[in-house]
Amino acid sequence: MSDSEETVFVIVVNWNNVSDTVRCLQSLSSVDYSGMRVMVVDNGSTDGSAGHIRHHFPQHEILELKSNRGFGGGCNAGHKVALEKGARYVVFLNNDTVVDPGFLEPLIAPLRERDELAVTVPRIYFMTRPDRIWYAGGEVNLLTGRIVHRGIRQPDGKRFGFPFETAYATGCCLAVRVSDFNDAGGFDPSFSMYAEDVDLSLRMQEGGKKILYVPTSKVWHRVSASGGGELGLPRLWKKNRSILRLLVKHRAWSGIFFYLLLAPFRLVQGATAVHDFTRGE
Repeated sequence: MSDSEETVFVIVVNWNNVSDTVRCLQSLSSVDYSGMRVMVVDNGSTDGSAGHIRHHFPQHEILELKSNRGFGGGCNAGHKVALEKGARYVVFLNNDTVVDPGFLEPLIAPLRERDELAVTVPRIYFMTRPDRIWYAGGEVNLLTGRIVHRGIRQPDGKRFGFPFETAYATGCCLAVRVSDFNDAGGFDPSFSMYAEDVDLSLRMQEGGKKILYVPTSKVWHRVSASGGGELGLPRLWKKNRSILRLLVKHRAWSGIFFYLLLAPFRLVQGATAVHDFTRGE
């Protein structure tokens, strides 16, 4: 088997959200990559998701967990199966996404060609406004506690069309070598939701690996479908709690101070940006 045909597991975690997962799987059906295998990890759903997916997508593997292990725990469980089955790469993909038919090869090719890379990540758009950027690389400043998507809510353009090494990969969609993910210890499941992707990225880089933003790979994301929207209280609570956990874990003491100090201002700024953005939908 040639490198270009080596097995890539695309792992989609589902929890009581079968409609989004079905839409995601339908988009994956258009991907032309001979070594791609799709695995749905069902995180203890109680809405019959697993049976529905098994009936309508019998070609895909389903790993049913007895309880909800969170995003990171679900991904870790899927990775374990991919490792046991000899996969070389895994792609973790949110279930509230749709992918471009050609999204996979551009993510895998750099990992195949550059040993220093551990992770690749695509250009991600808002599903509701498909010409607007949701993620075009990530910026992290542990000294100030600032973690932000590059280009978020901005119109797509040439400035987002160039690959570069970025500070973190979003868990919405990332590709990684199975061996590198295993060596890093996978996602830290204590985060449950949010910031586990930044934590993984930081640990990868501490181990000498790099993360590449690949704009020729394209994905569309129905943002915060599981958290009541960008300004949903459950989402805001979980996100802020997870970022503080991240800063503590990485001993970013000044980051904790500035994050707490600036949190009200950042919340108002973010709410204004979201309000202005949604008005344009």
